[in-house]
Amino acid sequence: MLVRKVPVFVPASPWGLRLPQKFVFLLFLSGLVTLCFGALFLLPNSSRLKRLFLAPRTQQPGLEVVAEVAGHPRAREPESPPNPAPAAPAPGDADASSQASPRRRKAWPRRTHPTGAREAATAARSGGSAALGPQEGGVPFSFDFSAFRSRLRHPVLGTRVDESKEPQSLVRARREKIKEMMQFAWQSYKLYAMGKNELRPLTRDGYEGNMFGGLSGATIIDSLDTLYLMELQEEFQEAKAWVEENFHLNVSGEASLFEVNIRYIGGLLSAFYLTGEEVFRVKAIKLGEKLLPAFNTPTGIPKGVVNFKSGSNRSWGWAMAGSSSILAEFGSLHLEFLHLTELSGNQVFAEKVRNIRKVLRKINKPFGLYPNFLSPVSGNWMQHHVSVGGLGDSFYEYLIKSWLMSAKTDVEAKEMYYEALEAIETYLLNVSPGGLTYIAEWRGGILDHKMGHLACFSGGMIALGAEDAKEEKRAHYRELAAQITKTCHESYARSDTKLGPEAFWFNSGREAVATQLSESYYILRPEVVESYMYLWRQTHNPIYREWGWEVVMALEKYCRTEAGFSGIQDVYSSIPNHDNKQQTFFLAETLKYLYLLFSEDDMLSLEDWVFNTEAHPLPVNHSDSSSRAGG
Repeated sequence: MLVRKVPVFVPASPWGLRLPQKFVFLLFLSGLVTLCFGALFLLPNSSRLKRLFLAPRTQQPGLEVVAEVAGHPRAREPESPPNPAPAAPAPGDADASSQASPRRRKAWPRRTHPTGAREAATAARSGGSAALGPQEGGVPFSFDFSAFRSRLRHPVLGTRVDESKEPQSLVRARREKIKEMMQFAWQSYKLYAMGKNELRPLTRDGYEGNMFGGLSGATIIDSLDTLYLMELQEEFQEAKAWVEENFHLNVSGEASLFEVNIRYIGGLLSAFYLTGEEVFRVKAIKLGEKLLPAFNTPTGIPKGVVNFKSGSNRSWGWAMAGSSSILAEFGSLHLEFLHLTELSGNQVFAEKVRNIRKVLRKINKPFGLYPNFLSPVSGNWMQHHVSVGGLGDSFYEYLIKSWLMSAKTDVEAKEMYYEALEAIETYLLNVSPGGLTYIAEWRGGILDHKMGHLACFSGGMIALGAEDAKEEKRAHYRELAAQITKTCHESYARSDTKLGPEAFWFNSGREAVATQLSESYYILRPEVVESYMYLWRQTHNPIYREWGWEVVMALEKYCRTEAGFSGIQDVYSSIPNHDNKQQTFFLAETLKYLYLLFSEDDMLSLEDWVFNTEAHPLPVNHSDSSSRAGG
């Protein structure tokens, strides 16, 4: 013992201490214990020690997000082992209809003052920007689902009829065929790849990929609203159960901000708005919080890749040597992030996308055009490549849809859309010698006379925006939409499979065809049938349903395998060479748009809903109360 080394010490008791020495020793020991426990409970960085000694309590919501908003690094919890418990347990049987009614509003809710002690404390920490997080497995914010549904102008699934009395029409039969295709695609996925991101139908197994940062079940999340829409109730319940029990957010990989947003967050948001199931709202918000570090840049323009473990971000290596963000990626967040604010009360999501708008409004645009690559550090364009196809496409789509989703109050989005469309028409629009209208790609004033399959969404976009154009331009835009859609149909009609290539050219006497094998593949893309659906709803010209049915027959003949649907590597070969991948967007978009093409206009009415770029329906922000209840 230490005391045996003290000089002149003389043992005087069985413990070797005299009474005064015992008193001094105990006094010293009690002081030491008091000092240790004081440090444990009072020092600011003692949370890890507290977790060792204190009983677990519900964490205060929002502190992680607030720390990031305030510019401080987020405190990291120790990594969970593989297959961890869900980050947000399903909140039980929460009754959405019992929640408090929101205030009437003209635009998205702006809660500038905290509404309770917990929010007041959070706002104080973040300088007034309230952030919300999990509480007992849920998100502590009241959204009145019943009030929302009462504001819809049409029943969600359209006016219901007694099918036993409905004649077996050709349209109904075709709709039922598309439903059977969806059921087959889902059952194949469930049998061979349940929980994986995508099905590989030839090898009959699942594929994870590296776009989603370790998140699983991309096909499930992407399919939720399509299963609901087609009234595949058993399949929808299977998907919902997987989300409740197996969709874990505690992952640690690198994820694409864009892909996670449009597929996962878009899918969860639409599933909530269609059903009112709280689990979808909670997980959408928590996943949205995990994307916020992507915005930690000098300009607030997010980088394309976010690390779910470290919270770091980076740009894609191929995007101007890793120095640029992509227009279509940071420009396709607005719809989902406004709805994250709507469902959480957390203004940080809306603020992030409003800042993107601010940067884009301020920056000089060559000839009014938006190049595809922007530095998130300097806020300058990195080059002058402009495309309405890949790299640029959904930025323009989200401008007109932001206007529509706001119930036509987001005037800034409207102005940006029509200004951009005018520049596109002036500098990119061409008519081929054979009379086909197409949108070329622009490289600093030099045109590439080609159009990507991705650009074929633009026919539907222009049709969707025609109504709100200047009166003298409306008929012109409707005709332009029809001509572009016709060109995209020609790219299908001129192939052996009647499916369109990834890109097609207009040169050397060849029009609307791919000129090399590397552009001849078809990966179950939806953009052409998307435009068919919009043009059908606007014109009711039966040609669009006929063209849509041609696609159905081609998919059945060339893309259906024994264990699911697969893309093909050459649309100009009548002997299909499958790529062994059933893309998630085939279930989310292609089959959904085909189904809507053969449905009544009040099913997911365009008065009530806009579709994100993954075809997930998000509601228009109706603020009036003169609407019919949605069914």
